[in-house]
Order: sequence, then structure tokens, then C-alpha cells
Amino acid sequence: MGQVPLRQDASLIGLVGLAHMISHFSQLLLAPLFPWLKDAFDASYAELGFLMTVFFVTSCAVQTASGFVVDRLGPRPVLFAGLSLLGVAAFGFAASTSYGMLAAFAVVAGVGNGVFHPVDYTLLNRKVSALRLGHAYSVHGITGNLGWALAPAMLVPIALAYSWRAALISAGVLVLVVLAVLWFHRERLNLPAAPQPDRSATGPSAAESSLAFLRIPAVWMCFAFFFLFAMALSVVQAFAPEAARQLHDVPLALVAVCLTTYMLSAAGGMVLGGFLASDPARCERVVGVGFGIAASIALLLAFGNLAAMAVPVLFGAMGFAAGIAGPSRDLLVKKSTPENATGRVYGVVYSGLDIGQAIAPLIFGLMMDRGLFQGVLLGLALVQGVLIVSAFNVRRVRRTALAVA
Repeated sequence: MGQVPLRQDASLIGLVGLAHMISHFSQLLLAPLFPWLKDAFDASYAELGFLMTVFFVTSCAVQTASGFVVDRLGPRPVLFAGLSLLGVAAFGFAASTSYGMLAAFAVVAGVGNGVFHPVDYTLLNRKVSALRLGHAYSVHGITGNLGWALAPAMLVPIALAYSWRAALISAGVLVLVVLAVLWFHRERLNLPAAPQPDRSATGPSAAESSLAFLRIPAVWMCFAFFFLFAMALSVVQAFAPEAARQLHDVPLALVAVCLTTYMLSAAGGMVLGGFLASDPARCERVVGVGFGIAASIALLLAFGNLAAMAVPVLFGAMGFAAGIAGPSRDLLVKKSTPENATGRVYGVVYSGLDIGQAIAPLIFGLMMDRGLFQGVLLGLALVQGVLIVSAFNVRRVRRTALAVA
């Protein structure tokens, strides 16, 4: 097969990245507005954290199933459906008058969010040339982090100037604008469905064939890795900046800056990580070094005697270190994925992200309510440390399987 033109690859990577940005942006529709929602709905941190749990539990279930749908129908219609639901959820949050309504629209948002990883990685893995795949993963991760960075940077100022409802309406408008852009360029997102197993086989045999990837141990090790990664990420997004504020007397105005700095720095780290991922043989080592540095910084935030202005800087350094590991993290899955099962594998593996982000707010939200701010940051460091072991376990399991074969 001839080399795919750079312009064609770049166009697809950009469109997929734009969609991924909105997915991550929508994951933080509520968390930056917790101070307003806490008062408006008389809710505790644990109750607000439970909204994130509802979102990610729903997203997990949908993500696993959507991988099969993407392989059968192709990614484009699934992508448009997901974006539409995220827009509906944003306007629904804005119109909510009770905690129950917030929870209901968290379900809608979770359904919309659940389609993105199977869609994105199916498009990238099947349409981007192999030589540019590491950079495609890098851009994909960068745009996701930019979405996370954009959420507090956009929503908090609008909430301060107008109201939290106005902030969520603005978010809904942004989602619809991106949907319109992708619809206009829909031909570039066209991809035939993956070849399906021989339908002349019996029903049970066909079903067994479509689920055969579940017997690959490395798939489940990748699932465990992403579960731990999501727990660490959820702590950073929802609680670590506030915990650091309490420990180091950081001004309230800098709390949102900590998160935005982390996400922007992580995006910068992914640029470097894209070059490091050009050699797949070292991806586990890159992940280990990146999260080793991030864990060390989390420990410093927990136990160090820090000036308030140093805290956002340390969040930026932690984000950069974690960002370097991002593209290599995605290659861990790519190296464990059978041909023509991309949607299914990424649906199952990345459901670990949703489960981790569903569980972490419950655990760390209770710690925050009890004032265990140092424990929150220590827990973050521990999870990041276990991530290193998990990454090397993926390689060990994959090599063992190859040796047996």
C-alpha cells in the first residue's frame, strides 16, 4: 500500500482530535461548577462526586457495547450520535431544578461520552499511516487534555460573570458548533465497517469468534492499567487542587489555575511523548519514567512545606510528566489489539477509564468531606506508582503469550 498523503492524515487526525476534545470537555461540565452546584442543590462533595460516578458508570457500559457497534456499522454514525447526546446533556444540566434532574442528564451525558474511544481509535488505526500513528496518538491525547483544560477555563469565568446555568448553556452551544463542523467534513470520517466473521458459521461459533479477543490476557492487563490511570486522573480533576489549597493556603482563584495548568502542561508533554512513541519497544519505560516523576511530585504536594505560588507550578510539572507517557500508553493497547477488532478491544480496555473515574470520586470525595487532604494526595501518588508496575505487566503478559504461541 502506498504512503498516505500528509494532508489526508493531518485532516483526519484534526477532526478526530476535535471530537475527542469535546468528549473530554464534557466530562468536566459539572466538576468546575461544584462550588455553585453545592449551594444551588444543597449537596455534599460526596453527592456531587456521585454525579460523576453516574456519568462514568453509564459511559463504561456504553463504551464496551459501542465497540461492537462501531465494528459493525462504522464509526461515523456512532460519533454523530454521541456528540448529539452530549449537547442535549449540557442543555439539560442548565435547565435542571433538582439533584435528580442532574443525575438523569448525567446518564444522558454518559451515553454520549461512551462512544468516543472506540470511534476515535478505529478511525486512527485504520486510516492513518503507520509512520504517523505515534503522532496521531499524541495529537489525540493533546486535544483531550485541551478539552479538560478548556472546561474550567471557560465555565468558571462565565459562572462568575453570569451564572452556572449560563456556563452550561454556553457549553451546549460549543458542542453543537463542533457537531456542525464534523458534519460538514463528514466524508473524511467515512470508513466501512470492519469485515465480519463468516455468517455461514453457526450462531454460537460466530459469537465465539467475535468475542475471541477477550481471551487475550494483555487486553485485560491494559484494562487494569487504564482503570488505575483513570483513578489518578479523577483525583487530579476533582479533588487534588482543593486538597492542595487546604494544605498550602492557596488562594481560591488559583484552584482552577492548578487544573488548567496541569492539563495544558500534559498536552505539552504529549508533544514530546509523540516522538518517544516512535519506537514502540520503549513505550513501557516511557510510561514508567513519566508516572514515576508524577508520583514524586504528588508526594511533595502532600508532605512538602510549599509556598502557595509553587503549587500551580508543581501541578504543571506533574501534568507534563504524565503527558509524556500518554502516546506510549496508547501504544500498549495497539500492540495488544488483533486486526479487525479495534472497536471491540478499545471499547473494553477504555471502559477501565470509566470504571476508575466512577469509583475514585466516591472514595476520594469521602476523604475530602472528612478533611483528609494529605491522604488524597498520598492516594494519588500510590495509584501513580502502581501504574508503573501495571505497564510492565502488560509487556510481560504479551511476551509470555508470544512465547507460548
